[in-house]
Amino acid sequence: MTQHDVQSPSHGDQLIQPEPGRQNGSRPWPVIVTRHLVKTYVLGETNVHALRSVSLKVYPGEFVAIMGPSGSGKSSFMNLIGCLDHPTSGDYFLAGMPVSRLRPDDLADIRNRRIGFVFQSFNLLVRDTALTNVMLPMMYAGFSGKEQERRARRALQLVGLGDRISHLPTQLSGGEQQRVAIARALVNSPSLLLADEPTGNLDSRTSLEIMAVLQSLNVRGITIIIVTHNPEVAAYTRRQVEMRDGRIVSDKPVAAMRSAQADWSAVVKSNSAPGGMQIQEETP
Repeated sequence: MTQHDVQSPSHGDQLIQPEPGRQNGSRPWPVIVTRHLVKTYVLGETNVHALRSVSLKVYPGEFVAIMGPSGSGKSSFMNLIGCLDHPTSGDYFLAGMPVSRLRPDDLADIRNRRIGFVFQSFNLLVRDTALTNVMLPMMYAGFSGKEQERRARRALQLVGLGDRISHLPTQLSGGEQQRVAIARALVNSPSLLLADEPTGNLDSRTSLEIMAVLQSLNVRGITIIIVTHNPEVAAYTRRQVEMRDGRIVSDKPVAAMRSAQADWSAVVKSNSAPGGMQIQEETP
């Protein structure tokens, strides 16, 4: 049982993306630009049109939900913006870099340095501690062992796990394991945090906890895209992009973004004694 203590924004030791460039001294350049992205899969004699001319811009500091039912194209779109796949046609720029036609080795390097991934199934190494799990991406980025540990500790503190760094995944609750995965996604100071159904394996209470963590990180300036089919999860973002049949059919700001921390606190308060404003992890 540990207190959930996501750190508030500060101007000191930041583990966030660098100050972005600006267009004509005004609005920052987009982190993501896609232009008429098309993805077609050939299955035997059948062409499956997963994406049909998808164009989108995401700016630094945005918190965007990509929504849609199964078959809408959101997973194919996630694979493209995550540099896990190539488009059939169209252009994709990540932090100003054209990545649509990069070779697989170059894409792997971009993924490691520019994108932090958070998945539904945590993907932690079960025999490694929280600290060594978070250090893993830096082992491929040329950081010294001392710097790896410093940055990993800082990332775990950011997600409220500074006192759990020596625990194995089996000693952590589901919410804590997902927070370790979020910390791991942050250590290389990526341009983008890409979360694919990050609450899909969690109960509703723990899902609120994870959304509170993501909201706190977004307040610090981290650009986040979350892929989800759940409108209740999307309600905690700042912008919702809805896809249908491989196309964007709606792109609008959230009029009144909900506070996951406030909703979490209300749930805890209704089910606990006074003092329930402190988020307590469930026993694994």
